Amino acid sequence: MQSGYIENLQVWQKAMTLAKLVYEFCTLLQTEEKFGLADQMRRAAVSVPSNIAEGHGRYTDNEFLRFLAIANGSLNELKTQLYLAQSFYPYLSERSNPLLNLTKELGSMLRALSKAIKR
Repeated sequence: MQSGYIENLQVWQKAMTLAKLVYEFCTLLQTEEKFGLADQMRRAAVSVPSNIAEGHGRYTDNEFLRFLAIANGSLNELKTQLYLAQSFYPYLSERSNPLLNLTKELGSMLRALSKAIKR
């Protein structure tokens, strides 16, 4: 079972940073994307730290692992949406590439945390 504060988890901190950066990125998308791709991206980005936090607050390692898997699924959803944004708005690739790199880093951190909990 996990102990301590969620704020001390580096994976949660990194996921919070990603969510903030995605919100900033979405302001660069065209107005018609407000309820389309941008909304989906924001929801997926918020889901990552939210699921890490929810799992951390559960009572068993198995529950935490389940929520880490959900967070990873949301992360992959976000990654797909970032690739879509690049294909629709190639001029934003310079701004979306760092976000994609962050999703890869965060995915590695989620896998490492899951492996550590399983041990």
